[in-house]
Amino acid sequence: MSGGMLFGNGLRPGLALLQNVTKLAGGGSALPDITGFMSEKTPHILIVDDDREIRDLLQRFLEKHGMRCSTAADGRDMRRQLGDAKVDLIVLDVMMPGDTGLQLCAQLRAEKNSQLARLPIIMLTAAGEETDRIVGLEMGADDYLAKPFSPRELLARIRAVLRRSGLEAGAAEMAAQVLAFDAYRIDLSSRRVNGPLGEVELSTGEFDLLVALAERPQRVLSRDQLLDLTKGRMVQPFDRSIDVQIGRLRRKIEPDATQPKFITTVRGGGYLFAAKVTRENEPR
Repeated sequence: MSGGMLFGNGLRPGLALLQNVTKLAGGGSALPDITGFMSEKTPHILIVDDDREIRDLLQRFLEKHGMRCSTAADGRDMRRQLGDAKVDLIVLDVMMPGDTGLQLCAQLRAEKNSQLARLPIIMLTAAGEETDRIVGLEMGADDYLAKPFSPRELLARIRAVLRRSGLEAGAAEMAAQVLAFDAYRIDLSSRRVNGPLGEVELSTGEFDLLVALAERPQRVLSRDQLLDLTKGRMVQPFDRSIDVQIGRLRRKIEPDATQPKFITTVRGGGYLFAAKVTRENEPR
């Protein structure tokens, strides 16, 4: 078990390895404690897991790498933390007593508070449980990671999701640009989508996928190309997240999701954004 691949439910030997991962590779010296230098721009991560040891170890690891972390043991604790402070991303375990991670994800996406409804979520799932991953994406999760996993991979995925969300500390501010199609407007700077019935609530992953398609209209994009555009290379073979998120997008923007006119399927090829798209620059 190399490269810091360490833990999932019941993998106690792996938990011990996490303590070694928080030391510099090859040097054996502890990483410098930078938590005292954190500012309001430091990404605030909420770890929701019923295993206290995993919560504490993940919190220490992420804080050593420049993140600000809070932890919660269950849904009630999560809601309290969300009410106490602004959170930039949630790492959410699927298997928990009471409300499961899938239920909590669905509840957040149904929130009337738009900031909570769009909050990026990375789900932690059991190894081989494809159903959990697909349902999690259907519920609106932005990414998932199967246990056992390396904390370094989790850190990389957190940074990638925050970067796509425009929330990572030091991220360059985007120019105020709008992609317009039909009766919809995609504001790239505020990451908001407005349609004929008002604002369309999209998760981070759904927004990234819509932008990837709308920036390349009338062009067939394969699933692998869309995965590269929205997630980079941090995906597994036969990843079905694009198909799941395409289905969610269609239900949110198509007049009839069963007969899509904006996002069409090209058999054997992938997907094509069929609408005419214009780009507008808006003054700040």
